[in-house]
Amino acid sequence: MKVIKPSYEIMHLDPEDIYRIERAARTCYKSEGKIKAGTAEELITLLIKSGHEAMLEHSQMSVIFTVDRGVSHELVRHRLASFAQESTRYCNYSFDRFGNEITVIEPSFYKDIPEEEKAEIRAIFNGEKQERAGFEITDIHKRYANWYTSCQLAESNYFKLLQLGASAQEARSVLPNSLKTDIVVTANYREWRTIFKLRAAKGAHPDMLNIMQLLLADVKANVPVIFDDI
Repeated sequence: MKVIKPSYEIMHLDPEDIYRIERAARTCYKSEGKIKAGTAEELITLLIKSGHEAMLEHSQMSVIFTVDRGVSHELVRHRLASFAQESTRYCNYSFDRFGNEITVIEPSFYKDIPEEEKAEIRAIFNGEKQERAGFEITDIHKRYANWYTSCQLAESNYFKLLQLGASAQEARSVLPNSLKTDIVVTANYREWRTIFKLRAAKGAHPDMLNIMQLLLADVKANVPVIFDDI
């Protein structure tokens, strides 16, 4: 079993979209003749402040997220986006191209545990070594160990079902919520603003919050006029 951190890759983001947004917006008022250097940023700022965000729909950004199934389930609730997701019906993780193992996303709840402690805890709870003197196993260690061994058991049962002749779509029923999935999300800037307001906010699930805050900082660096107020 492989354990990885969540990540993302921006597949498509064109800073030139702001000029298309300006052109579309000025069509409404037939003010195309006012277009010059800097007017796109000025107009878009005004559009956002006035709540006229429909013009932001003349844009597109695609992001591929590598997250757990729980986070992906929240992403697909954004109905105005388009999605393409790794399918557990057709992906058989016993194949060589998957490394003959499942891959799980480590929950953010355990990000503050040093990696060497995680390795030691896994070894202790798997019976590979004895607990050493002076090393205190805390409650967070126990929760981490329970999460890890639960995923290991799910992987074992998944491969057992495959060995017994089950198809991938049948065996997937025992896979954990922590299973890694790649999901492509494509939406216009107006919808991404909604996504960030909900998913990069304080009340978001920690696993969603961490990845969305990183992405938001990234897109702000590329198209600040669209997202700087979030």
